[in-house]
Amino acid sequence: MNFDLAGSNASTWRSKLLAILLMLIIGGIFWVDSRYPALMKRYDAGQKVSAKGALTFGTVYAVDRTMQLTTRVYRTTVNWLDANRIGMTFSFLFGPAALTFLAMVKTRRTKSRYLNALLGAVAGTPLAVCTNCATPIACGFYAAGMSTESVLAAMFASPALNVVVLAMTFALFPAPVAILKLATVAFLIFVFAPLMASKKETAEGYSCPIQIPVSETWGQAIWGVMKSYAKSFWYVFRVAFPFMILGAILGALAIELLPQNALTAQVTLGGIVLVALVSAFLPVPMAFDVAIAYILYSHGVPLPYAVTILCTLGIISVFSASVLGKTISWRVGVAAYGTVVVLGVLAGLISRMF
Repeated sequence: MNFDLAGSNASTWRSKLLAILLMLIIGGIFWVDSRYPALMKRYDAGQKVSAKGALTFGTVYAVDRTMQLTTRVYRTTVNWLDANRIGMTFSFLFGPAALTFLAMVKTRRTKSRYLNALLGAVAGTPLAVCTNCATPIACGFYAAGMSTESVLAAMFASPALNVVVLAMTFALFPAPVAILKLATVAFLIFVFAPLMASKKETAEGYSCPIQIPVSETWGQAIWGVMKSYAKSFWYVFRVAFPFMILGAILGALAIELLPQNALTAQVTLGGIVLVALVSAFLPVPMAFDVAIAYILYSHGVPLPYAVTILCTLGIISVFSASVLGKTISWRVGVAAYGTVVVLGVLAGLISRMF
């Protein structure tokens, strides 16, 4: 895919400054008022961390196994939407802001796919959102002209390399387990993501969906950025929102179909594979992977199953894989899901030696 830089050359410093301020305002409110206080609360809970819902830390509706499946799926879906309302609101606002700014930037990628992956990881790490909330942002990144490997790296880094999540992982699990988790993330960012780089993607010829008009005055800059942001918002929203709703429903259905004592059985290769397949499918909030893996392990779930969950849950989901398929290619979406599953299975098998 090629990228037309005409919109970038036409932009002035006023428009760029306004777009940067827009990102800082949206991000600052979210990170300071919501995200990091919530993450620190979970970190401070330590071994007393808890999760009330099947896919969430808290619940709006109680879910009981005696209820009908349709009722459980509905309630779990509502619980998920409520738990993610702040993070998803941020992502649907920040993703278009990033698209608006990047549409004005001349250089969005390098010739090195490994450096592109590193840049994506650097951009994704401070976002502090789960893979689901990272998805609309990644959609904006890709539409603006960032490379496939950068987009993938940003999506993997955001939920897994956050400093608080890493601290939780090392605090709750033995060092070999935490390092194993970190190794799977590093593989996804620096091996898998560069391998997904398309040879057809270059720096010329692509028409970005958002074009920034020439801005000669502050009034023109404000109006131009407002129009570009509105177009960016609609572009990201119409792509990602339907998949968000579908992902919430499918995730709720998958978790409610699981047998209640599925993880208490003896560890087998088939069991590890099944755990990886389901875990990588589920959409969960930030740090839920670390918390639920520890909770399950502390309640008697075998370590290989807990490690498999730790290395697959939250790094990809049916929602993020679907949007990757829609925006980049279904080959990339399926490959991302499949690679996470394989890494989770390998991590589970390796943990049997601990």
